[in-house]
Amino acid sequence: MNIQEAFNNAAADYDNLRRILIPCFDEFYKTAVEIIPSNRQASLKVLDLGAGTGLYSGMVQSVFPNAEFTLLDLAFEMLEKAEFRFRKMGKFPHLLIGNYVEVDLCDSYDLVISALSIHHLPDCNKKLLYQKIYNILNPGGMFVNADQVLGKTTDLEKLYRQHWLNSVLALGVSPEDLKSAQKRMEYDCMTPLDVQLSWLEAAGFQNVDCWYKNFSFAVFGGYRPIQP
Repeated sequence: MNIQEAFNNAAADYDNLRRILIPCFDEFYKTAVEIIPSNRQASLKVLDLGAGTGLYSGMVQSVFPNAEFTLLDLAFEMLEKAEFRFRKMGKFPHLLIGNYVEVDLCDSYDLVISALSIHHLPDCNKKLLYQKIYNILNPGGMFVNADQVLGKTTDLEKLYRQHWLNSVLALGVSPEDLKSAQKRMEYDCMTPLDVQLSWLEAAGFQNVDCWYKNFSFAVFGGYRPIQP
């Protein structure tokens, strides 16, 4: 099974398990939405990389009703869920199926977002993607990545993993759901936060920062400067 098949198979129950598998769900996503600084009535062009079921982008759409979304993901079944989510809000996003490292993103955007997706990429592709994101952002545009990061040391990573396991067990995860989640985690290629912040700065982003962190869950990103 490859990563596309793994997430297609998880599509049906994916959203139902989010609050269990992301123990800090509320603060994590709340920060990822609130950090976006634009006027709430702005007509933003937004790209969601690894959009999945549209959970994160749907939250952003509800706050920015005039935003226009493009949702990109490998898993068709996930995007079907996302389309249904948006249609319930009377919105019709543009859907793209593919690998965002390979897809030619020839358009430009005011905001690029991603949630719990980029950590599946090897480091070389993360660096390439961050540069690609910078290149398609309009001047003054923003990138927000709500993702999982690796502990800086082996001891910290062990702490992160154990804390997550203790938390999901306390929240009542079933043995079957835990096993499925751990199977998907085999596709993780996580990278320490400080390393990724340095890659964003090297790509040209300014005001790079981490706005939220809870063990491995972090919300971070930066801005393309208005002036070159």
